[in-house]
Amino acid sequence: MKSNRTRSVKLSVVFLLLILIGVSFTTFQKDNPGPKVEKLKLLPNFKAEHLYSPSESKTGSWVAMTFDNKGRIITSDQYGFLYRLEIPPIGADTTKVKVKVEKLIVGDSTNAKVGMGYAHGLLYAFNSLYVMVNHNSDDKFKSGSGLYRLQDTDGDDQFDKVTLMKALTGEGEHGPHSIVLSPDKKSIYMIAGNYTDMPEMDSYRLPKTWKEDNALATIKDPNGHATDRFAPGAFVMKTDPEGAKWELVSAGYRNPYDFAFNEDGEMFVYDGDMEWDMGMPWYKPTRISHSPSGSEFGWRSGNTNWAPSYIDNLPAILNVGQGSPTNLVSSYNARFPEKYRRGLLAFDWTFGIIYSVQLIPDGSSYKTTAEEFLSGQPLPLTDGLIGPDGALYFLTGGRELESDLYRVYYGDNSLPNQELPTNATASVLEARNLRKQLEEFHTTPNPEAINIAWPNLKNKDRYIRYAARIAVEHQPVAEWQDRALNEKDPIILMHAMTALARNGSKELNSKMLNALMHINYMSLSEPQKMDLLRTFELTLLRTGKPQPVDRLKLSKYLNAHFPAKSNEINRFMTKILVYIGDEQVVPKTLALIDLAKDDEDYQKGITSSSDLILKNPQYGLDIAKTLSKTPPSQQIYYAVALSEAKKGWTPALRNKYFKWFYKAFGFKGGNSYIGFIDEARKIALTNVPKEQFAHFNKISGDGLVDNKQLKLGDVTQPKGPGRDWKLDEALAVVKDSLVGRNYKNGKMMFAATMCISCHTTGGEGGSAGPDLTHLGTRFSEKDILESIITPSKVISDQYAAKVYYLKDGSSIYGRFKRETKDKIYISQNPFSPQTLREIKKKDIAITSVSKLSIMMPGMINSLNSEELKDLMAYLISGGNKDNKVFQPASK
Repeated sequence: MKSNRTRSVKLSVVFLLLILIGVSFTTFQKDNPGPKVEKLKLLPNFKAEHLYSPSESKTGSWVAMTFDNKGRIITSDQYGFLYRLEIPPIGADTTKVKVKVEKLIVGDSTNAKVGMGYAHGLLYAFNSLYVMVNHNSDDKFKSGSGLYRLQDTDGDDQFDKVTLMKALTGEGEHGPHSIVLSPDKKSIYMIAGNYTDMPEMDSYRLPKTWKEDNALATIKDPNGHATDRFAPGAFVMKTDPEGAKWELVSAGYRNPYDFAFNEDGEMFVYDGDMEWDMGMPWYKPTRISHSPSGSEFGWRSGNTNWAPSYIDNLPAILNVGQGSPTNLVSSYNARFPEKYRRGLLAFDWTFGIIYSVQLIPDGSSYKTTAEEFLSGQPLPLTDGLIGPDGALYFLTGGRELESDLYRVYYGDNSLPNQELPTNATASVLEARNLRKQLEEFHTTPNPEAINIAWPNLKNKDRYIRYAARIAVEHQPVAEWQDRALNEKDPIILMHAMTALARNGSKELNSKMLNALMHINYMSLSEPQKMDLLRTFELTLLRTGKPQPVDRLKLSKYLNAHFPAKSNEINRFMTKILVYIGDEQVVPKTLALIDLAKDDEDYQKGITSSSDLILKNPQYGLDIAKTLSKTPPSQQIYYAVALSEAKKGWTPALRNKYFKWFYKAFGFKGGNSYIGFIDEARKIALTNVPKEQFAHFNKISGDGLVDNKQLKLGDVTQPKGPGRDWKLDEALAVVKDSLVGRNYKNGKMMFAATMCISCHTTGGEGGSAGPDLTHLGTRFSEKDILESIITPSKVISDQYAAKVYYLKDGSSIYGRFKRETKDKIYISQNPFSPQTLREIKKKDIAITSVSKLSIMMPGMINSLNSEELKDLMAYLISGGNKDNKVFQPASK
């Protein structure tokens, strides 16, 4: 009896819990009807309001915002004017109290042209509006890219004075971006993407000694992206309110739109990935970095991107995954629960996700945990801030997409937002203060710097070691060169040699190499071994290749420990040995290449790539293709490194090596994958005897590659030009014209549009979707086109995906495949349905049927009209070449 009563109580509690969880996900929608709000997925007890739609009001697509000293929002259209908004308070009846919007006319009010706008960054401070213009001067808007200061000099609440503080060269999506007030409210910080030329600075916290610094065979992006951009990439700089002095703070990024300071006054940057590099060993996911004084994060163009492990740069504190970062904001002043105040909100434009990133002090830096805070589809997030009322305000838009302004708050927005007690321990504060003391030496020479910095080159804290080395580099080389060359401590020696390689004379080559070779390699930990190898690489790159005697010694030193168990160590070993012309590196590396396995946790993001497939049709398609046959990145690294090897080859080794390329062309990576593989192959072919070139060119897959499109030659690609097909347009093209069509081309388009990956026709194709062999006997042309163009309009129960809302606030999409007692298994990639992801049942709060089809829209958008007709004929025929649609028209 007791057992039954206990069981009954437990069931009641579970049932009540499920009701409460269900309420937490649905109450908001009842309180806030409308599709713009209903599409948002929020954490329990958070509420959202849709405040204004720039798109519907014909005021542009907004990408930047700030609050002025009166609590008003100032925004900018990406390609137009500035606007100023008065927002009704939380709780106001928005049916009666509307958002007041004012177009800001700067300059001649009789002129319809933009007087100020096109901003990627806005900041109201020092009784001024600072505007980061991202634009090449033209007839529409005469002001070019740069930082401008707007002031109201006559007190009429209008900006009548415009001052250009710093002109910048660069515009577009990789141009100048956000502006942020410094923690002490005395300076202005700004960030710019890697297509922005760094202006001359008055001072450089990161010494101006940067180079590409990678011994790997250099391959620029085959599709031409950033091929003329060099170190140090994107950067953060600061200035005073008048723009009198300018200082470089941090660099080595790709394209960070935004950055933020936390309550400790520490800076964090949210950087973008190069999605075309997906599947390549040099790919870096979108990531958040802790970016202290003088920091460098190693972006380099093409395949010369630095690994996070390199001694001369700093790693990310959080790898997020694929996406397009657009905003980073500290939530410290929000009226949110404390958990969400002690961290950052990170916006991803591509997949419509705001991540909550909690910062946990760790030594002089931070560890992180992260979760999905808010998401929606579509939700192209652009900018956001915590308002004076403690609520989160954010914008969507960009690229002239639908633009909206939202407000998010917790409960009734009554939680306190006063200063929180520090969560840093005494040891954390000590480490942080030591790093900051070292950063004081990142400006001008100081006689105390060397004695304070030197012992900290071996500090257990990586950020302190880095700060100490940068402090050393800011001092005259003559003051520390001899000390570096005579240093006996192996850890200090490595960091001192890194500094000397970047600042010393090429004449020191032999002394530096011999000093490093005195280090007992086996006494080092794995990270220390990588530090040593990177120091060897830097020494060789900066001071030159070794003399013959030193080359033999270095070859012997390295080969004694190669191959290693670590993938990263083997990468270092391979490229360094190839660089110095070692004879053993070819057979040793080719012995590894077939057995090489990728490290699954290497730069692993918080978001699973498969989770993102259904969140954005365009980018999700690219991810799905890559995951369907992921390239072997470790093998690729070995192959690229060996492409410049000139010694150690035998006929058998060359055959094995070049046949590897043929196989590599069968994998699916980002848009530049095939081009990278082909370029490495061509570099390698320059090192074979002329009489053998034709043989190795053929067996390495020359016939598989279309050099113009850098795509596989075994699938005919659409000729295009494509278009964003709408149902009525496509139906008009197809209707009454499916006669005398080209069967071969229709079949090719079935493959080129990836239909064949999921659907079977005439016995050929995949099984993730329904068999289409009898499609033409059951559906009209309109039905077929509608299912292709808007696949989510009608979804068969048999092929519907589900949404699993987890108790941690995140959600996972996929098709249910099977289950065990404790787990369920789902398929998330329609191009690789056999790849399953497991979810623990205990982690699931709610399961619902997804309103999104696993089939992605836009799959025919690469086709021209004739190609669309051939594809439709193939679908209607069920893959039967004798069908009447392929017969000549009767005369």
